[in-house]
Amino acid sequence: MSDQKAAEFVEADGLATVRLNSPALTREVKEELLGALRLAAESTTARAVLLLGSEKAFCVGQDLAEHARILDEEPEQALTTVREHYNPIVQTFESIQVPVVVGIGGACVGAGLGFALAGDVRVAARRAKFGTAFTGIGLASDSGLAVRLVRALGSARAMEMMLLGTTIAAERAHELGLVTEVVDDDAWEQRARELASVLAAGPTSAFVAAKREVRSASEGGRDLPELLEEEADLQNQLGVTGDHVGAVKSFLNKEKPAFSGS
Repeated sequence: MSDQKAAEFVEADGLATVRLNSPALTREVKEELLGALRLAAESTTARAVLLLGSEKAFCVGQDLAEHARILDEEPEQALTTVREHYNPIVQTFESIQVPVVVGIGGACVGAGLGFALAGDVRVAARRAKFGTAFTGIGLASDSGLAVRLVRALGSARAMEMMLLGTTIAAERAHELGLVTEVVDDDAWEQRARELASVLAAGPTSAFVAAKREVRSASEGGRDLPELLEEEADLQNQLGVTGDHVGAVKSFLNKEKPAFSGS
């Protein structure tokens, strides 16, 4: 029997990699994924995070065989997993301040789509498929999927995917803005790792600030003067960093800047 973990965490050269080895989310898989994500979120040396699925599927959501067994044996426990696992997983994603790149090698459905949309940059294999799946089994969505779909697609497209259970191909997902880039089936992991490595070698504080600004702008309920004030505060903070000062000098010297993350 393989001793491979359902979710693994590795960090090297400023890049924290979380790999989901099992596409169906059993209780064990969810607990290991949550643990791996917490390691990434709590790292003081990671300058970017890379989330990968298995070769043929990124994540297909809840393991329905396990769910059916719990419905039969312990019905009162069947849906506690939303608060016990899915919500903490998504909240941990949200707590990661550095850039998160997601590599999608195949099916990305249900909670898997929610997890993928919690990242900042998504690279998909051409064979990948994307769908919501929840209404097809008589459930509302979890994993923050509805809000992230609305942010990515707008309410009309999000409603279409949620109500009709539409499954879309990678190229269409790219056209709609669900994924950043589509590559050949044998290149998705390499390309995702390349992008994550570039981000891990970049101006980390500036990336953290950029994520904060985009989140603030997308959440709604904040007026322009408040957002402008946040921009001014962030500029003041970043203006004294080594990365900014060094990059300005490099620009003036017609050199490529080297970022330390400071």
